[in-house]
Amino acid sequence: MPRGRRGLPGKHAAGPRKSEGKLREPIRLRIGLTGPIGCGKSTVAGWLADLGAKVIDADDVAREVTAPGQPALEAVIDRFGERFRNADGSLDRSLLAEVVFSDPAALRDLEAITHPAVRERIREAIETAERTGGDAIVIEAIKLVGGPLAALCDEIWLVTCEPAIQRARLVGRGADAADAERRIATQGNIAERLRDAATRVIDTGGTAEATRESVSAEFHRAVDARRRAIHPGDATRHAG
Repeated sequence: MPRGRRGLPGKHAAGPRKSEGKLREPIRLRIGLTGPIGCGKSTVAGWLADLGAKVIDADDVAREVTAPGQPALEAVIDRFGERFRNADGSLDRSLLAEVVFSDPAALRDLEAITHPAVRERIREAIETAERTGGDAIVIEAIKLVGGPLAALCDEIWLVTCEPAIQRARLVGRGADAADAERRIATQGNIAERLRDAATRVIDTGGTAEATRESVSAEFHRAVDARRRAIHPGDATRHAG
């Protein structure tokens, strides 16, 4: 499958905001998009973006918070060493991945450094997206359920596929078989652990065309359900 890209309850859910001199309707739906590595989260996120959702990718945010000049980068270097800093000052993410995907304690240390900064940046991105209006925000993140980000979401979508397909996709991205197995093993049986928390499950094991149609149908159902929940009388006005 080709790869794509990608309400806080309370004060931001209260009503329309002014943006660029005119009123816009607030975003009504927040989708948390999660699932095992190699199952197609980024592809699904890209399709949701094509449908008008505003996508916030936690991996992209992690790159931002560990960019040169950011405090999180220096904390990572302090913990793991200067060999993880490239000549241009950036973080050597590939070398770091080799370490943390084979050392659970190192992975926990890395997450303890980066996750608070990532969460704060995502909250800021949500607030920015809400000011522009639209139907939905998508937060794409593997470590979503069980953490503070899940509480920001109205729905949790689990993206999954058969293990053989998952492995083949990772190898197709350039990982060797051993590295693919390490990455999968690091996550454990994540799909089953997340299934009970999922509002919707997207199986990406079929053709890209069929999966995209399924994603589109689920998105429109989710948006319509959210509209009806907030404005029961608007169901007819927003139909179609």
